[in-house]
Amino acid sequence: MIIRSKAPLRLGLAGGGTDIASYYRLYGGCILNAAIDMYAYCVIEPDETGRVEFVAADLDQRAVYDGSPPLDIAGKLKLHSGVYNRLMADFGSNDRWRAVGEQLRRGFKMTTYSDAPAGSGLGSSSTLVVAMLKAYVEWLNLPLGEYDMAALAYRIEREDLGLAGGKQDQYAATFGGFNFMEFNADEKVLVNPLRLKRWIRNELEASLVLYYTGVSRESANIITQQIAATTVEAGSTDGNAARAAKNLENMHELKRQAVIMKEAILRGDFAGFSQCLRDGWLAKKNSADAISNPFIDGLHDFVLEHGAQSAKISGAGGGGFMMVYCDPCHRIRVINSLKKQGGVVMTPSFTETGTQAWTIYDN
Repeated sequence: MIIRSKAPLRLGLAGGGTDIASYYRLYGGCILNAAIDMYAYCVIEPDETGRVEFVAADLDQRAVYDGSPPLDIAGKLKLHSGVYNRLMADFGSNDRWRAVGEQLRRGFKMTTYSDAPAGSGLGSSSTLVVAMLKAYVEWLNLPLGEYDMAALAYRIEREDLGLAGGKQDQYAATFGGFNFMEFNADEKVLVNPLRLKRWIRNELEASLVLYYTGVSRESANIITQQIAATTVEAGSTDGNAARAAKNLENMHELKRQAVIMKEAILRGDFAGFSQCLRDGWLAKKNSADAISNPFIDGLHDFVLEHGAQSAKISGAGGGGFMMVYCDPCHRIRVINSLKKQGGVVMTPSFTETGTQAWTIYDN
């Protein structure tokens, strides 16, 4: 028996950063994102070795444990160990789910890989966690619905592993589709699917280009800086307070742009969509110093000079993929210009389907 799963990566269109706990717990966050036809994959092969073997095929990394929790989360493949530890804590030590712990302790091999590198800005780490959870759900018949799985993936990354980050990626990978997401101070999350007309979806797909800058980055480090940039000690009267207040204004603007862009997309207002992309990127990079740099600014200017109407770095910033919006008639010009710069150029399509899993039985 072999269990396979996959979960889609996402494009963060607007509102990125307002899904960080330090912001949404005070002001509420809004995000607009879309799942694309690039995926993180997981394969589980049960065995009777009594060992747990993790293999990250795309990273050429491997870790083997005796299966007794908790597994080491300080070494290689901490995401894999973190998911295993959480499932053993929630199900494996529960009498009702004793069979789950017994099955996990018998042993298995897990292999993972992704269509995008870590630090790509497409939510690759969180998407991988969702793909792993979905494979476990399929194999062990765990009682986790979509909201449950996304919330558990968030808990594993942010609480168990202590990785700084937002909340949108886990929900985008789980639900799929075009979504306007609301993150409330009481920790409730609302995923609102957008019913886009087919011609609007087609036009967006024909207008977007993804360019991998070749620069990977640790999103957790950038997000930590972003949190610090919008927070000051109570009562502070120095220049840091004024700077933090300005950065916070940019975060509010990011949330506002998510609402405006949602309305523009639903109407098929592509000039409005492009304007939101420009305004959102300006607010984003002004919310923390680490989000942009001279290389990214130069690349942004380059694509505008070669046919693009707007562009932004996807995800936390600092590197990864740049999302470029252009007139479909100019897309070839943009693509050819970017190819001459090196790197990887992609033209993604949107997908309505969230994470999936299936089982292959021995003949």
